[in-house]
Amino acid sequence: MNSSQVGWNASSETGVVAAGGARAVEAGIHILNEGGNAADAAAATILALNVTDHGACSIGGEVPVLIYNAQDGEVKSLSGQGRAPLSEAAIAWYMKNGIPDRNIKMAPVPSVVDLCITMLQQYGTNTFEKTVTPTLDLLAADEESWHNDLAKTLTRMIEEERRTDGNREERLQGACDRFYGRLQHGNDIADELEEFYVQQGGFLRRSDLAAHKTLIEQPVSINYKGYAVYKCGPWTQGPYLCQALKILEGFDIIKLGRYSPDYVHLITETIKLAMADRDAYYGDPNFTEVPLTELLAESYAEIRRPLIDMANASHEIRPGDPINMTAIKEPGVIRPGAGGTTTCLVADRWGNVVAATPSANVFHEGGSGRAGVTYGNRLRSLNTTPGHPNCIAPGKRPRITLSPTLVLKDDRPILAVSVEGGDMQDQMALNLVLDFIEFGTKPAEAVLAPWFSTGHGENSFNPDPIREQTFHELGSLSLTNRTKHSIQEALQNKGHSIQERPKIGSLVAVYLDPESKRLYAAGDPDTQRHAAAMRGG
Repeated sequence: MNSSQVGWNASSETGVVAAGGARAVEAGIHILNEGGNAADAAAATILALNVTDHGACSIGGEVPVLIYNAQDGEVKSLSGQGRAPLSEAAIAWYMKNGIPDRNIKMAPVPSVVDLCITMLQQYGTNTFEKTVTPTLDLLAADEESWHNDLAKTLTRMIEEERRTDGNREERLQGACDRFYGRLQHGNDIADELEEFYVQQGGFLRRSDLAAHKTLIEQPVSINYKGYAVYKCGPWTQGPYLCQALKILEGFDIIKLGRYSPDYVHLITETIKLAMADRDAYYGDPNFTEVPLTELLAESYAEIRRPLIDMANASHEIRPGDPINMTAIKEPGVIRPGAGGTTTCLVADRWGNVVAATPSANVFHEGGSGRAGVTYGNRLRSLNTTPGHPNCIAPGKRPRITLSPTLVLKDDRPILAVSVEGGDMQDQMALNLVLDFIEFGTKPAEAVLAPWFSTGHGENSFNPDPIREQTFHELGSLSLTNRTKHSIQEALQNKGHSIQERPKIGSLVAVYLDPESKRLYAAGDPDTQRHAAAMRGG
């Protein structure tokens, strides 16, 4: 692949990629240099990340996507998230025994292949063969036991694409159907996957694979001081970033000062309120009624805002009631006792932008079977609490932490963000969005900021039916070693339980300068995030 030099920041007028592994970034830039658009390059980057960042993501994992399509000027959410098994008997087993953390029963249906092919069909220009070729080049090194098996699987999909009649979209579908077992003949890949699931004692079957579909949905969005902020729906944690911004609209953030003790305190206390609502209400909207309109209403933000005490850190969990418009939901305050993901952003010369957050938390001990498809643990982001909006059910999507962000100004993309870090993903994204909107901080500076996060919420990977037992640590505030000691001291005096960490998550960001039309991409160099620009850009 002949592409531009990969580093931690880059700029161009024609196209940029920011993601995890350097060679995955190269894959995306290669596709842009070959005339592909942002969707083509994003699909190539995501597939390559499943090799370069394996463990953090996998073909058997998941990848939610936000995409801005310049042709129609719209943002859409693509649900690259696998579902729970369709079997009622399987769900009954989970409800009785819980969702395990050490075997394939914690794995959802693989969603990455369908997501990438759907993105190519709806928004791209390339074939599957052209898109996956950089990944096959990476697999040719045969450094891991599953590399050769996955290469054979992808090669069989290319063969199916070549022999399928019809236009580009129909041929892409042929390749996809070979993987998911939807053909009239030759469903060998799906058969191998089912064989692996059975051998490992899992519940997934070929019927689960065949039923899988990437949903293209309306994203959640709010207006914050003239900027339109977009997130995936409540099958992710993303909308709570929008909730937080609605609360923060009532404060003079610039007056507080960038990363001052009061700034860090205000953002942290706001996150605590928004996360409490996340934990109380979010789930797959195809299975549960999520009151998003009410949660994002200005009137609800107004009654939640006074709960923030600027002098004292909260050590309580306080979900609100947006239906009955009360600041704290009955029965009141809760006082309980005490992997991996990667990133991908692409912007092209035509104004298209893709923000994606691939993941899997790969469980290596289970192997990969003959298809070379490893699996992750995302079913553990469901729970077994009867009546809970995120309780496991046949074919249900887990409420995941993966949460890309797009920001538009005057109906054009201006900022894209992707973060790795579980429950802290939208905390870091919120900081970067505020840093940009309030203080004008661009990606190359923003990725080096003194990040902070709180564990004051439920652990999204703990499926315990007693939700009060899943909280990380009430009142906690993690700060990176970039934070000044005087700020740490001031926050401790407000009652925060301070923990200093070498890093908090990993992120990449892309800024699209509306005046110069130049694209700027950056990734945190301390966490091995990479960026590159098209040659000659």
